[in-house]
Amino acid sequence: MPDKGPFILGIETSCDETAAAVVGRDKAGRAAILANVVHSQIDEHAAFGGVVPEIAARAHVEVLDDLVRAALSEADAGFEHLAAVAATTGPGLVGGLIVGSVTARAIAQARNLPFLAINHLEGHALTPRLTDEIAYPYLLLLVSGGHTQILLVRGLGLYERWGTTIDDALGEAFDKTAKLLRLGHPGGPAVECAAETGDPTRFALPRPMRGEAKLDFSFSGLKTAVRLAAERAAPLDEQAVSDLCASFQAAAAASVGDRIARALARFREELPEIASPVLAVAGGVAANRTIRAALEGEANAAGFAIVAPPLKLCTDNAAMIAYAGLERFEAGRLDPLDTPVRPRWPLDETALPVVGFGRRGAKV
Repeated sequence: MPDKGPFILGIETSCDETAAAVVGRDKAGRAAILANVVHSQIDEHAAFGGVVPEIAARAHVEVLDDLVRAALSEADAGFEHLAAVAATTGPGLVGGLIVGSVTARAIAQARNLPFLAINHLEGHALTPRLTDEIAYPYLLLLVSGGHTQILLVRGLGLYERWGTTIDDALGEAFDKTAKLLRLGHPGGPAVECAAETGDPTRFALPRPMRGEAKLDFSFSGLKTAVRLAAERAAPLDEQAVSDLCASFQAAAAASVGDRIARALARFREELPEIASPVLAVAGGVAANRTIRAALEGEANAAGFAIVAPPLKLCTDNAAMIAYAGLERFEAGRLDPLDTPVRPRWPLDETALPVVGFGRRGAKV
């Protein structure tokens, strides 16, 4: 173990990954991941083309205790070395959230340790500070299966939503495209793989919200355009599927790039005193190479450094939960053991709803 603490055990069970991690600080005060163990449920859900909440919750129950033991063993630590226990308590699937939070609270109570109830989105939002030690404030693009947001991260607990999706998240659009084209689950990596041999110019797909002054996103129309293009080109051979994936990916990247370019300009206008601004990217979709290349291009053009955590820290994991817990522990922001789980829990709870939000939009 590093010579310096505190050490936080983190537990993540918000969707279909069961994870446990230990995060602390090294003797220089830098954040350090001592262990980060993740059990994927891809095989359990593959036959259904998506995550089944009841199956996910049962799978968490079956493996979580072993994962906690494995994380402590990998960290060469025991419960006596921990300063606190952190768990994702929202947003997410309620069954999974209950499994993780009950386990964390039981450990905290049995070992007389502080408990930290962590917002899953805050875990993603702070991951760039775990990997790159960037200073507040910074601009964040959060792109995942359930969320697509542009946020100004002013400090711990201080998040301003500048843009969000008015319908579907980008990750969901990737998943639905993969399902339509029968590429399997999870959809994001499957679409990206198929797109590698595709022609991104073959299908003329829309670039949603491109040119709009507001920083919001929309992907439902793009999904519909993909479906209509697939119907017109049916029956689809392997090359047509690849071309459609490449065309979809290019359209999504162009839309995201346009939104981010406007956000970078706004950051410059509102925070001119920040000499070395940073664009951070987090969430599973941040691993997509085409999306990342578009973001790097916009960041470089605007004079921003770009920070994108490695793939294993972009997808759901417990290291981000443990690190968010570490920052909150050091700030003295502890939570009572009876803190409830919250299936819906926006980072910026005081923000007004965006006009046009539908069922999905109400979640974020």
